[in-house]
This record gives sequence, structure tokens and C-alpha cells, in this order.
Amino acid sequence: MESIANKTAIISGASKGIGRAIALELAKNGVNTILIARSEEELKSLEEEIKAFSAETVSIVCDITNEREILNSIEKGIERFGKIDFLINNAGTGTFKNIDEVSIEEYDQIMDVNVRATFIFLREFSSIMKTQKSGHIITIASDVSTRTFETGSVYCSSKYAQNALNLAVRKELRPHGVKVSVIYPGIVDTYFNNSIPGSDKMSEYLKPEDIANSVLYILSAPKHVVIDELVIHPLKQEY
Repeated sequence: MESIANKTAIISGASKGIGRAIALELAKNGVNTILIARSEEELKSLEEEIKAFSAETVSIVCDITNEREILNSIEKGIERFGKIDFLINNAGTGTFKNIDEVSIEEYDQIMDVNVRATFIFLREFSSIMKTQKSGHIITIASDVSTRTFETGSVYCSSKYAQNALNLAVRKELRPHGVKVSVIYPGIVDTYFNNSIPGSDKMSEYLKPEDIANSVLYILSAPKHVVIDELVIHPLKQEY
């Protein structure tokens, strides 16, 4: 496996759950991190944890539904570290209702976070990484990127679209030496959909650290290897 020490990663949705676990795992392995999320308090808390490792970090408060804030975050990250090697598209949201109960505001929020923000990050880093002739993009999608379920019409649609963006961009970037990978997790013990992590109900779910370990595994693959897709489920989940 390749060492990723001294590389730099930008992580969206970094303040808690899967994003936080990814940031800590990468920092443990010497990766400098640019942490993006809406909560300044949670970002500062994560920064303090990362100080225990040799890697450097900077946190940037950013609403990823705002294009200008995304662009400013990328600019600040490059100013701080000079180069960004890894993009971790992690932020996501969902509302689970029958379609006749979903408001247009809820629809817009899901699509803005899961699809539009992914598009903006992919657009910007496609240009950056083609110029670098190197880089690796990982999107934390969902196992519902290829299936549907009741009350998930809008969420599943957003994940299908997010997945399609990545699959197409993978074809565009491969000739430039840039890798694009997608992780499809099953149910995870996080705050997603207002869940309470650590509850008895979620005791057998995947843990955020399981996804973080998957990210580390993908990024550490030899230079000539790209892990295009990785599906990960808890043993108890029927798929």
C-alpha cells in the first residue's frame, strides 16, 4: 500500500459522523485536512482532536448549498496548503416521506446538498486535478444509489444523480491520471435523519469508523490501482 502522509484532503460534512471519522483517520495517517461544515463549534472541537497527530488542519465554515462559499473554501484550502490531493465528498441530507407529503423546499434542500454541491465540487476539482495530473476524488454515496425504497423517492433520486455524476467524471478524469471512487454504505450509526448515535437500535449498524477505514484503504492503493466502487453493509442488513 502507498503512504499518503503529507498529502492534503478537503472533506465536506466534516464536523460529525462519517466526515469526522474520516478526518481523524486521515490525520492519524499524516494527511493534512481542510474541514468544511456549517458548525464552527463542532469544527473547532475536531481541530483540537487532530492536534494530537502530526498532520496540520484548517477548518472553514461553509454552507455547501452556496456556490460562492464552496469556491471560497477551496481557495482558502489551496492558499493554506498549496495543493489539494484528495477530495472527499461526504456531506449529505435526506427527508423520508411519501412523495405526496414532500414539500418543494424539502426537495430543493436534498437536491442542493446531495447533487448540486457534488456537481460544484466535481467541476472545480476536475479542473484542478487535470492541471495537477494527479488526485483522487471519493464520494460517500449510498447503497440506494442503485435501488429504491418506500418514502425514499427524493432521497434515492438524489443519490442516483450523485452516482451518475461520479461515474461520468471518472471516465473524463482517468486519462489525466486522476482517480474517482464511490463508496456505497448501508445503514450507519450516525446523526443522519435525526438519529441518535449509540442507541440500542443502531448497535449492529456500520460505524463511522468503518467508512473511514474504507476511505483510507482506497486512498492507500498502489498508484497503478484504482478502486472504482466499494459497497459496505452491516451483516444484519438485508440488501
